[in-house]
Amino acid sequence: MRLSIMLAHHCAGRRAVVGASALHGAGADTGDAASEAGSRGRALRAVATVVLSMLAGAAGAQGAQGAYPLRPITIVVPFSAGGSTDAFARQLAKGLTEGLKQTVIVDNRPGAGGSTGTAHVAKAPADGYTLVLTSSSLSTYAAVQPRLAPHPQKSLAPVALFATAPFVLIVSNAFPAATPTELLAELRRRPGHYSYASAGPGSTNHFATEMFKAMSATSIVHVPYRGATPAMTDLVGGQVQLTFSTGPSVMPYVRSGRARAIAISSAASSPVAPQLQPLAGAVPGYAFEQWFGLLAPAGTPPEVVSRLNEEVNKIVTGRTFAEHARSEGAVAQASTPAQFAAVIA
Repeated sequence: MRLSIMLAHHCAGRRAVVGASALHGAGADTGDAASEAGSRGRALRAVATVVLSMLAGAAGAQGAQGAYPLRPITIVVPFSAGGSTDAFARQLAKGLTEGLKQTVIVDNRPGAGGSTGTAHVAKAPADGYTLVLTSSSLSTYAAVQPRLAPHPQKSLAPVALFATAPFVLIVSNAFPAATPTELLAELRRRPGHYSYASAGPGSTNHFATEMFKAMSATSIVHVPYRGATPAMTDLVGGQVQLTFSTGPSVMPYVRSGRARAIAISSAASSPVAPQLQPLAGAVPGYAFEQWFGLLAPAGTPPEVVSRLNEEVNKIVTGRTFAEHARSEGAVAQASTPAQFAAVIA
């Protein structure tokens, strides 16, 4: 539309010039006629030059948009290397490199509960070349530290939620309960007597436990730690009595007999730990699962988000990724950007 309008204006101007020359030269000699013909030829060549340059620019713009990605893509992981989020990022980077025919690298930027790396991506150009792979901590930490953490809905564009992981409820061997119902009865019998471990204020297992306390009308003392390892060390030693954590973090302690698994936090039984009862059996309506997802800066073109979503879904529905997710205590799944946005909201 813009091309046709500009061309019309340009041609109209040229016709006016040519027409004026013709009227002025009526009855003139052969030299004037030749001059007029030369002017007309120059006008036509000028119009042709304008048309060709505009068409070339339009084609170039369309080609640039359709050719994404034209250069390497960076997936920022806002946590240290070695955890589940980092492992998922490296699996996706490998698959995206193959699917997009472009290098995808992983950049670990830990700090401030994941806010440092996430903020870096939120401020990056919205062109699809800088992404963040994170977890539910994006929402939980933002709720606790709104001034430090980027706003999930305003600062980022959801691309794909690709895995969910229920928490396993672990208790010390000395804790006098073996089922969700017995756990609830003991906590209510001695309010404020027991303590639970978390990975710190705003962490996902902090929220999972506080949600459990609110829905079960129980009182448990919060003891924050810097990670699952020191938390489990104190649980085994009896300094704290229970914690919610992902299967890979805690099941080795269960298998070695140093702690006991009582329940799982998903609404129904999970293939991650099919032998465990859902906590919802004792606390109706309770369900908490950690999600893992890929996001881009807010304002990223929809066609770029759609392309990334399509490629991620191809990867996560494959057998290799499903097996990897299971090893991380998670279940792989495909999603749309809209479905992911609804989870974050």
